[in-house]
Amino acid sequence: MKYLPVKPTISFSDLEKVDIRVGTIEKVTDVEKSDKLVKLLVDFGEFKRNIIVGLKKERENAQEIVGKQALFVVNLEPKKMMDEVSEGMIFDIGYANGITPVLAVTEKPVPNGVNAG
Repeated sequence: MKYLPVKPTISFSDLEKVDIRVGTIEKVTDVEKSDKLVKLLVDFGEFKRNIIVGLKKERENAQEIVGKQALFVVNLEPKKMMDEVSEGMIFDIGYANGITPVLAVTEKPVPNGVNAG
């Protein structure tokens, strides 16, 4: 594993700008013409979002995360990737450190849309 330096200090008000919520992954579909991207349909209670993630090469079966609750950033501006629009970002743990990533999940089930922080 590769340890990374601590990032520069930010203010508490900067952190408050990030909207982190719990969502349940309802569906995982391949992104055509991509060897690493999949599209997640995520239920956040009052709304659903499509979130594009690069986990195709990280898991033998991307379908294994269907039904799991995880943490997501829901207030990023939409980003187009391989002709698909991603409406947020999943929190995964380990990618930057050079290990196979795992999802940041809740300790026990909570209602979709619950805020973290």
